[in-house]
Amino acid sequence: MRAVVINCTLKPSPEPSNTEALAAVVIDELRARDVKVETIRAVDLNLPPGVQTDMGPGDDWPGVHDLLVRSEILVIASPTWAGHPSSIAQRVLERMDAMLSETDEEGRPVAFNRVAGVVVTGNEDGAHHVISEISGALNEFGYTVPGQAWTYWNQGPGPGPSFLDADQGKDWAVSTGRAMAHNLVAVAAALAERPIPAPPS
Repeated sequence: MRAVVINCTLKPSPEPSNTEALAAVVIDELRARDVKVETIRAVDLNLPPGVQTDMGPGDDWPGVHDLLVRSEILVIASPTWAGHPSSIAQRVLERMDAMLSETDEEGRPVAFNRVAGVVVTGNEDGAHHVISEISGALNEFGYTVPGQAWTYWNQGPGPGPSFLDADQGKDWAVSTGRAMAHNLVAVAAALAERPIPAPPS
């Protein structure tokens, strides 16, 4: 089984990423369950705006798209900015929109029989809203989003320290991240055994 984790931090490599730190909990648990995981820090790529799989010379999205269609599990990890997903997360979702018109050899949307989950961090409130926005988009594209396929950490109302700088709530975020990985693998295995057929035309 394969998974791809797209970190939508605004911080380019090699700057430390709070979102990457929490996503690592999910990655470690997936690998413990014999899932091969590849990670992408989207801000390091050239991802032009658009809703096509290939926007032309210099576009790095086709390589990401190839990983998506070769993986059974997708995790989108995003910080919270002004109560919303990061602009990088929005760009990733916009580029994924092209998958709505792509089908496999059996006529199913290409994202069918793949599962997805969400990781969110932020030193402000709004994680549930970010999870809802990203999960809704992934479900629209055809991904199955299992129950409790998310984890998050936030500082709560007002400014404060970030995930890497605080201990409050970390135990819960870590245990929920491990449960998230368990649920993703379980549902991906179930779909592999009994895939969703092509929808009626």
